[in-house]
Amino acid sequence: MVFEGLGFTFNVIAAASGVHIPMSRAQVISFVTFEDDGSTILTLKESIGGASEQNLVKIDRFWKSPGIGGAWTEVTQTAAATADLADDTTNDSMVVTIRARQLSDGFDSVEATVDGGICIAVIYSLAEMANPSSLPSNLVV
Repeated sequence: MVFEGLGFTFNVIAAASGVHIPMSRAQVISFVTFEDDGSTILTLKESIGGASEQNLVKIDRFWKSPGIGGAWTEVTQTAAATADLADDTTNDSMVVTIRARQLSDGFDSVEATVDGGICIAVIYSLAEMANPSSLPSNLVV
């Protein structure tokens, strides 16, 4: 096995909005969004294998950035299921991170939905290494 980042330390889902991602083989997921006008709203839900969805009210901090390659700024808020750039005309990107330990008892999957733009999931702290060719790139439960 060739030890690369992909499969060794992380996996990526390039079109992650609305996808239930099981956290059974990883400890952390970061959702990265981009929308040129900076009006993205990201909503997190947790589920049991894609069923019994409920809002995941755990976003108390996220990061935002202007354009492509701008400096990241931390945003703190009262814990919510959403991260919101709707009224932010400067920042186009955000990163929201969720850890497996933040899920409610019995829940095993996370879904981020964005109202526009793109959403990429970076899944890391993998439970086991895998050849990139054996990693699923789109997990729909």
